[in-house]
Amino acid sequence: MRIDFLTVLPEMFESPLGCSILKRAQNKGLVEFAVHNLRDYTTNKHRKVDDYPFGGEAGMVMQIEPIDRCISALKAERDYDEVIFTSPDGEMFNQPMANQMSMLGNIIILCGHYKGIDYRIREHFITKEVSIGDYVLTGGEIPAIIIADAIVRLIPGAIGDEQSALSDSFQDNLLAPPVYTRPAEYKGWRVPDILLSGHEAKIAQWRYDQALERTRRLRPDLLD
Repeated sequence: MRIDFLTVLPEMFESPLGCSILKRAQNKGLVEFAVHNLRDYTTNKHRKVDDYPFGGEAGMVMQIEPIDRCISALKAERDYDEVIFTSPDGEMFNQPMANQMSMLGNIIILCGHYKGIDYRIREHFITKEVSIGDYVLTGGEIPAIIIADAIVRLIPGAIGDEQSALSDSFQDNLLAPPVYTRPAEYKGWRVPDILLSGHEAKIAQWRYDQALERTRRLRPDLLD
């Protein structure tokens, strides 16, 4: 998989992409990341990529030209399965979407900024708009990193125990059950006896029951 990030703040990607699972996935050759500074694609001598909106509204708008030039240059080198725009009014990002994206080949993620992007970009270049929640952030860089993290960890070989990802919250529209580790007793607080029994079928049933109970209590909307 290859993920290309289009941004005006490339420095925001340095630490997240160089740590933990994302770093290991790159070292194993499972994913390739490329961060593109949109200021490198503008013809403006001051490297500006924004301008005032038509109609007089407050704020600045990302221009179509540098984004077009960047996307066109990338598409001339390879095919892309999706060109994603991170936007508050996009489709809500969730685990099923992450599962689907993890099976793609090449992805472009455009990080919005300022007041937004020239709408013609959304009309003619973007294939999928994604939101990570009903709130507004300064830019699309953090959502882009979240999307990348969620999908890369699902690529076979990215994490040590591939079965671990299958038991994560939301994989079955359920929250994950409680988990415990050593010591079995601490300050009088004991790990549930069933988890120490070694009875795999009963443990599996306990985990399912706990996941269902927690989902009903904390996120009943997932059961609708």
